[in-house]
Amino acid sequence: MFTFNLLYEPMLMEKIFPTKLFIVDDLTSGSDSDYAKYWIDWFLTTKGNEYFCEVDEEYILDRFNLTGLNSEVQHYVQALDLITDSLEEELDDEMREAVEKSARHLYGLIHARFIITSRGLAKMLEKYKKADFGRCPRVLCHNQPLLPVGLSDQPYTKSVKLYCPRCEDIYNPKSTRHASIDGAYYGSTFPHMLFQVYPHLLPPKSNERYIPRIFGFKIHDIAKQHRWQDQQREEQQRRITVVGEGNVNS
Repeated sequence: MFTFNLLYEPMLMEKIFPTKLFIVDDLTSGSDSDYAKYWIDWFLTTKGNEYFCEVDEEYILDRFNLTGLNSEVQHYVQALDLITDSLEEELDDEMREAVEKSARHLYGLIHARFIITSRGLAKMLEKYKKADFGRCPRVLCHNQPLLPVGLSDQPYTKSVKLYCPRCEDIYNPKSTRHASIDGAYYGSTFPHMLFQVYPHLLPPKSNERYIPRIFGFKIHDIAKQHRWQDQQREEQQRRITVVGEGNVNS
């Protein structure tokens, strides 16, 4: 029987991403394979980690997939061993806490790489279909499901945002737990790669927009702005049509 004291939040700058401590007791030991899977299952079921998908154990154990991460994560070897349940050395409390934080950070960075593989995209697609990431708050997007996206691929830079493929805008997560997740754990490529692989799931772009009125009449003071918005939407629609025709011809 093992007892782990795992930090809930990723190792981020304290002013931007506050750290909270969660304790998990009574983790039952088993084979390396079973326990590694159990650790990941536990991580995924921890409140606030709903945006993550399960990274296949085979992917984690293939060191080629982790190239370069050893220079980005402190205590890399121990953190990887902790994730895969092969950490055998005795650590004092201070060192174990540091390794646990590094393990969460390492899993997040591995996750960013995994979700742009065919297997990872398929897993995230299932979550997208179930609207696990929430729905667009814009009324005219009609409850369009969202996708997580990072504004930067560099850790400790920006927290995760939610991308709407219908209005092509980004939003902050509603939950503070989700809002504190490092955007680098998803990266800037993921949602756009998803629709490159599954283009039939890309929602149609809508030119529908809200028109302010007073007593039923349009507000003329912003007519110029509306015309500019209309021109932008027409130009966007034209580009979409050109791209679509190009794909058909190719």
